[in-house]
Amino acid sequence: MQLRDLGEFGLIARIARAAGRAPAHVAIGIGDDAAVLRARAGEEIVVTTDAFVERVHFRFERQSARHVGRFALAACLSDLAAMGARPLGVTAALAAPPRLAVATADALTRGLLDGARRHHCPLVGGNVTRARETSLTLTAVGAVAKGRALTRRGTRAGDRVLVTGVLGAAALARVRADRGRRPLTRVPEPRLRAGRALARTRGVVACIDVSDGLAADLAHLLGPRLRCRLDPARLPVARGFQRACRGLGLDWRRLAQEGGEDYELLFTVRPPAPSAERLARRLGLPVREIGVVERGAAASRAGGFRHF
Repeated sequence: MQLRDLGEFGLIARIARAAGRAPAHVAIGIGDDAAVLRARAGEEIVVTTDAFVERVHFRFERQSARHVGRFALAACLSDLAAMGARPLGVTAALAAPPRLAVATADALTRGLLDGARRHHCPLVGGNVTRARETSLTLTAVGAVAKGRALTRRGTRAGDRVLVTGVLGAAALARVRADRGRRPLTRVPEPRLRAGRALARTRGVVACIDVSDGLAADLAHLLGPRLRCRLDPARLPVARGFQRACRGLGLDWRRLAQEGGEDYELLFTVRPPAPSAERLARRLGLPVREIGVVERGAAASRAGGFRHF
């Protein structure tokens, strides 16, 4: 069966049934013109939108529809993590050709709902429309204590640069999939708990999630008048990463710095911020200091993903 056999309202009803009952903080969810969400007293609302377009962000021949849904939700929630916010809900706008199999649409929905339940971020609404290719546009809503949202602004010379987790694994997985060696199955972990902990930590200055690549996203924190010399030896990569890159004829340093889609948190700190080791214990995941900010424009900020 295809979407044109099911129809618009049939598809919406199918998605609503899959989403199930909304949690208590959702006053109005799927089925109305808009959702109504309840935030706690003393919180501010954080909103982010991400679009995932077929043959730009994903290809069904190298990954399952369920993986696409899971990945899209994780990537969108990573923006909330970078702001130190907790999720309240997400809306999904699905655009698809009428010939798309209902089973594929169901799998996209299941993947999205897998992540929504895992990260306590209910699906609260959205839209469906006809298009030439499939795309999924997500808008996630979160909340953060008033005045405590992390931003990309404020870094200055002398600040230390730190990053969570490991770099390059997502890019390596994409290369393997593109060369037909294995399908894409890796789903990033949005660092929601770590982001909230950083928002409460004195000395944390600025934060961004690593979506377009370390080099490109670091440039957002530095601006035009600052630079940071990255020592490749200090870049956190997974065990076996360098060997795997060599086996594929890849430069592991470039992949770690420019590969993108790691969705780790990249942030700057200054006193009285804790050391990387203490922050790792506080956040519950690896944290590595990778450089110190200096005055002076970077020689080049090429590298990383660019849409245009």
